[in-house]
Amino acid sequence: MLLIYPPVAKPCESPAGIAHLAGALRGNDIPCTLLDANLEGLLFLLGSASEPQDTWGRRAYRSLEANLANLRSRPLYTNQDRYQRAVADVNRMLEFAGQGKNISLSLANYQDPLFSPLKSADLLRAAEHPEQNVFHTYFSKRLLELLTKEQPDLLGFSLNYLSQAISTFAMIGFVKQLYPALPVVLGGGLVTSWMSNPSWKNPFEGLIDHLVPGPGEKALIQLLDRQDTLEHHRPDFESLPRGEYLSPGFILPYAASSGCYWNKCSFCPEKAEKNPYTSSSTACVLHDIDLLTQQTNPTMLHFLDNAISPALLKAIALRPPQVNWYGFARIHSALADVDYCRALRRSGCVMLKLGLESGNQDILDSMNKGIDLDMVAKSLTALSSAGIGTYVYLLFGTPTESIVQALHTLDFVKDHADAITFLNLAIFNMPICSPEADTLEVKNFFEGDLSLYTDFVHPHGWHRQAIRQFLDREFKRHPAVAPILRRDPPHFTSNHAPFFCRHLFNL
Repeated sequence: MLLIYPPVAKPCESPAGIAHLAGALRGNDIPCTLLDANLEGLLFLLGSASEPQDTWGRRAYRSLEANLANLRSRPLYTNQDRYQRAVADVNRMLEFAGQGKNISLSLANYQDPLFSPLKSADLLRAAEHPEQNVFHTYFSKRLLELLTKEQPDLLGFSLNYLSQAISTFAMIGFVKQLYPALPVVLGGGLVTSWMSNPSWKNPFEGLIDHLVPGPGEKALIQLLDRQDTLEHHRPDFESLPRGEYLSPGFILPYAASSGCYWNKCSFCPEKAEKNPYTSSSTACVLHDIDLLTQQTNPTMLHFLDNAISPALLKAIALRPPQVNWYGFARIHSALADVDYCRALRRSGCVMLKLGLESGNQDILDSMNKGIDLDMVAKSLTALSSAGIGTYVYLLFGTPTESIVQALHTLDFVKDHADAITFLNLAIFNMPICSPEADTLEVKNFFEGDLSLYTDFVHPHGWHRQAIRQFLDREFKRHPAVAPILRRDPPHFTSNHAPFFCRHLFNL
């Protein structure tokens, strides 16, 4: 089997989805080949780009190899100005590569004015005309080479983000033109979201042979007429180009669970899509990490869980992995204990991502977040005191929020700015299958049958344009907030943020 991770996504760590599938397949003695077409495709475009004629472009072109090398080395991450310049120059070369096809291309995104990832008809057109894709020169040669060499019985694509959709369908269309009888399987996070919509009707029959929502290992093994004999699937990163990602060493992505153990927050896509929570035992997780760190020698462990469970956090504190690590965590009482946070830091924790959402208690209660601001404040202080960075997520425009509550959030951030390392600001999107949508007047948000969100008439008139103006004119410009936002790594954001924490905390 050939498993492919398509462009475009941040090219800073191995694709965990196909590595997990590889572990399940190879563990059942089913051979498979992995292709990170995202990393390869982006590096191909960078390597084959001609020299731009503008001053910035010429500088970016001439320093490209040095910038790529620096992004793969640790010293760059101690100097934020040099880092931002290197990222901007590399990204400028990708922008230039996309201009020839009128495509907006970056290190983290792909937008084509002729094809919308929210419209199935456009995705089908992308499959009919793969030559129009900016990656066509790369994948036409690479896929033909692999398909000829490996002769797979099944071809799988892992589609997780909207930024991957156009290229995914272009690659599928190219393959189907050459090998119309080769079965194609499409899975991944975006496919799961599509198929979770109660009104879902498959528009891709005749092109894609199998759509697989959720964890796909058992479905793939069954499609290959085999039985899954494993109780647990450890990811397998063998054959992925571990030294070529744009990070200072190999980042080991690992998911100890799927779904969310809390699963109560209003408007949460996990809840709206009814994704069940499953987790591996802490003993199994720690054993996996021990083996994987020996095999891959990572510079960072990235927990992919929607929220690392308190039980696993405690187990890691007691039995540290031999590598620095970071991930998402729900704010809970233990994080307010500075001694506990120091134990986490000793275990290698350099940063925790925290979904705060609001600095107003009424808003948190209306969202059923299950946290109170006093505990949040104590947790931020304890984590900062222990030398653990925080990447705090805020959400504006939920149905119960108004400008008054948004100003409370600004006050909270201002009061605790010294304990917040990074900030992510987002405007609320209503999941199209959220039960809360039934209580509001909804309307089309994005045109397209594959849209994941719906617009709504805000009960307090706190509409998207007003929110955007508030964020741009007041929130982001506040002298306590602006320095935090400037620290955020461009394009790579939270994926590169932990590498700056050791420098910021002088560790």
